[in-house]
Amino acid sequence: MKVSENLIHESAEIHPTVEIGSNSRVWHFAQIRENASIGSDCVLSRGVYVGPGVLIGNSVKLQNYSLIYQPAVIEDFVFVGPGAIITNDLSPRSTDDFGNLKDADDWNSKGVRLKKGSSIGANAVVLDGITVGEWAMVGASALVSKSVPDYGLVAGNPARLIGWVGRHGTKLLKEQEYWVCPKTHTKYLEKDGILSLVKKKSSEDL
Repeated sequence: MKVSENLIHESAEIHPTVEIGSNSRVWHFAQIRENASIGSDCVLSRGVYVGPGVLIGNSVKLQNYSLIYQPAVIEDFVFVGPGAIITNDLSPRSTDDFGNLKDADDWNSKGVRLKKGSSIGANAVVLDGITVGEWAMVGASALVSKSVPDYGLVAGNPARLIGWVGRHGTKLLKEQEYWVCPKTHTKYLEKDGILSLVKKKSSEDL
């Protein structure tokens, strides 16, 4: 295990094959399974579970008792709220068709991908095979059964698109042809259901 020991609470259970980047912190009773990879500057809070082979980027925050099942991929700057569950089984059964108890070889999981900067609200559930787009936000207690576009704001059961959210984390407001962050005044443009950041022109563009 490659890890800075002084940043790991003594009650955390971390498999020897796990790799953890610099300045990451793992708190009370967290469990990180074999071959998982945690980036730098991450925070894994109390009771977090990370499944075998899960890949987690840099500057990720997993809040208390969030559960990340394999083979999930979590990119940089992602936030996962307390009690949220990243699942890996669309047809959960304890036994196979012959009554035999299932084991790890009986699952055919596609895995969830949480893309750069996305946020998952408290107690939300993301179903297997879903991608949550860059800087998207999932509301608390939502059930995400369809992939979420970049900057998408979804809520409910099942989760539905209810608006757009900027990188700041604030819901965007419609101003003429643009979607605008009320905090930073950053502009975004929607075309065919896809939102993109409007880049400011520099002197080099003139």
